[in-house]
Amino acid sequence: MSINKKTTTLVSAVLVSSALLSGCGLFGGEAKKQIDPPKEVSYTDESTQTVTTEQTTSETAAKEEAGQESVMTELYLIDKDGYVVPQTFALPSTTGVAKQALEYLVDNGPLSEMIPNGFRSVLPADTQVSVDVKGGVATVDFSKEFKNYQPEDEMKILESVTWTLTQFDSIQKVKFQMNGHELTEMPVNGTPITKEVSRANGINMDTTEVVDITNTKPLTVYYLGGDESNYYYVPVTKRVSNNEADPVVAVVNELVKGPNYTSNLVSEFLPEVKLLENPKVENGKVTLNFNEAVYGSFEEKMISQHLLTSLVLSLTEQKGIESVAVMVDGDAEIVNENGEKVTEPVTRPEKVNTGSF
Repeated sequence: MSINKKTTTLVSAVLVSSALLSGCGLFGGEAKKQIDPPKEVSYTDESTQTVTTEQTTSETAAKEEAGQESVMTELYLIDKDGYVVPQTFALPSTTGVAKQALEYLVDNGPLSEMIPNGFRSVLPADTQVSVDVKGGVATVDFSKEFKNYQPEDEMKILESVTWTLTQFDSIQKVKFQMNGHELTEMPVNGTPITKEVSRANGINMDTTEVVDITNTKPLTVYYLGGDESNYYYVPVTKRVSNNEADPVVAVVNELVKGPNYTSNLVSEFLPEVKLLENPKVENGKVTLNFNEAVYGSFEEKMISQHLLTSLVLSLTEQKGIESVAVMVDGDAEIVNENGEKVTEPVTRPEKVNTGSF
């Protein structure tokens, strides 16, 4: 299957992607199937999910080690190519999920035995943290060890902490402190910190093709990282023209355009992929009608699950979009690479990069 302008082939992706996209969601009042396999869950509060069955191997191991129920948590780590990437872990159930998540980002901390190959933690060893959440804002106070990081990791730390915390429904923005004092800039390289940082500030920023950044706006899309033995989804914030009025069209255009040539990321959208009509957004559902190039290089008319997952992850970053319905040349009964019909809108996974494959 050809990968955008790099003309790379990801035939082996077909072998692993089936577990990444096991179903599609019913939008509306009916029960939803998600991209991740369904799990029996209970909710302890608005920002935690307690998993009781059908856990992955890594989740089960974590639960056995903790001897208690586990909370599925996305930790934004640094991969071998320097990207900040979410990886989902089953952490011990606790009332302080935000503080616990940051403690698991500390180097040589409790994540050491669980961290995937090629990934590393973002916070310096021995860093102590406290988190105070009020009115949707998490104020994070780091100990003096926080400043013991490499200069090249400065922006990655800002992004990791912000995106890790804002996965929780109760947190939309983050304030940074060290030893009780507000940080207006990072302590090593002086990267400015706005008063309240959010996901709108972006992640893995790519501005390589931007000439006039003042005439652009940020847009986050998901590309494929890793390799054939372990693909995962990487959020990348790009800059698109202020003249692009439709964010859905902008997302599709960036997925088709693909990642920067110098990156090790890929997209399964061929350059020939086009929308045949304007996207339709209604009650949180966006409907897209693609040409047949969206099938890629499959001999039969099937849609790649990596492609569909990247599309759903990217579009549901947009405010108000909860599910994605895909048509090809007006036909809503498309088939995935497992031969299964995808006739219902697809919703976002509960968590990203669960490692369940």
